[in-house]
Amino acid sequence: MKKEGKSCIALFASGSGSNVQAIAEAVQTGEIPAHIALLVCDQPDAYVIKRAEQLNIPVFSFRAKEYASKAEFEQEIVHRLREAGVDFIFLAGYMRLIGETLLHAYRGKIVNIHPSLLPAFPGKDAIGQAFNAQVKIAGVTVHFVDEGMDTGPIIDQESVRMAEDETRESLQRKIQEVEHELYPRVIKKLLTEAVMEGITE
Repeated sequence: MKKEGKSCIALFASGSGSNVQAIAEAVQTGEIPAHIALLVCDQPDAYVIKRAEQLNIPVFSFRAKEYASKAEFEQEIVHRLREAGVDFIFLAGYMRLIGETLLHAYRGKIVNIHPSLLPAFPGKDAIGQAFNAQVKIAGVTVHFVDEGMDTGPIIDQESVRMAEDETRESLQRKIQEVEHELYPRVIKKLLTEAVMEGITE
């Protein structure tokens, strides 16, 4: 649902939500032409929910184990997304694979950020994987979501050089700094193009 030339978006997260904060701040300043209609969180105790409340973002939180299947809780999510008029979904530390139900409803409109230069180090703890592999270059990838684990088409990437005295913690800080700049920039570009296409169709 477009609102005064703005896309309606949902953010998905499972943890502290630093990327949610960065995106929300870019929305507030007008850098990102969007309205955040919903935060979806699969961990009702996650700190990101407090962030959302402070930012006046509506929240749907759930526990997967309380549903009979992935399809069942994704049907509930899709219902809430459609009710809120959501156009695009941006995963910001959401630690679940997106299933068929959500993919079918929002194919081509679900985007994820991953803390590695994909296809290197997909899956969990990508920063730890890169650090343990002692690579010289780590990084961040923004990509569309498909059925696989971090396998969708890449939209943009940015590298992070590993220092000789790098620690796991210092690498994570450097990668998060890049994420907080790259993701809002990519989201702005995607949504600006989407609104323009909507105007010209």
